[in-house]
Amino acid sequence: MLRPAQVAKPYSTRNPLRFRAGFVALFAALVWLSGCASGGIDMLGVGTDNKVKTGSIAADGSAPAASEAWSDEMTIRNAVSSANLAELGDSPLAWANADTGSQGAVTQITEIDVEGIRCRKFIASRESFEGVSLYAGEACLQGNGIWQMRKFGPAEG
Repeated sequence: MLRPAQVAKPYSTRNPLRFRAGFVALFAALVWLSGCASGGIDMLGVGTDNKVKTGSIAADGSAPAASEAWSDEMTIRNAVSSANLAELGDSPLAWANADTGSQGAVTQITEIDVEGIRCRKFIASRESFEGVSLYAGEACLQGNGIWQMRKFGPAEG
């Protein structure tokens, strides 16, 4: 008995293995890219550097620490109290605080007598990460030989 001739299947250009490999590659790419949208760079083990601060606002939203401003105020007081006014003349007196990174210049230092106490009035600039500010102050020599800041605040005008 003769069997009917087997009909040859038409040649298919679609290779099932090639299709699966392409699907797997596309799926892997989508999974990898979805990681980018949900924290991606951490998947590479790089992480985020939270130690760098680029502004003057603290993490809790508060203003810069008062101790920083106080430290600069004491540095300016020390510069004013130790200045030799005869040698300084009208030249600005530079100051810098290594603890805070602030710096500036003191100008218009004048020595005055306030109720028998020797005081020095001055204008000081302060350059810091917060910006540039201008302050007016007055430091006075106390009976114990220590200079104390009597007035210090933003300069008017």
